[in-house]
Amino acid sequence: MTDEQPVELAVVARRAGVRIALVRRYLQFGLFEAHPEPAEAPRYHPASAARVARAERLRRDLGLNYAGAVLACELLDRIRELESRQ
Repeated sequence: MTDEQPVELAVVARRAGVRIALVRRYLQFGLFEAHPEPAEAPRYHPASAARVARAERLRRDLGLNYAGAVLACELLDRIRELESRQ
């Protein structure tokens, strides 16, 4: 991940090109988590936007439900991690 500063949920939504309500739904399904840095309002890693955009593409293009899109993203991340070890 990058060294970018944590961002608000609205920024994640804007960067992902979706409404904030959709980002909140993915947050509930565990697609990404709040940044551990203490702040008045929760902040999120900027890479969360790319995860949301990928999950939404999977959901839209493959007809997956939210849980399925989140699972697919987790599996894709795991595959990428295993391939990078080789």
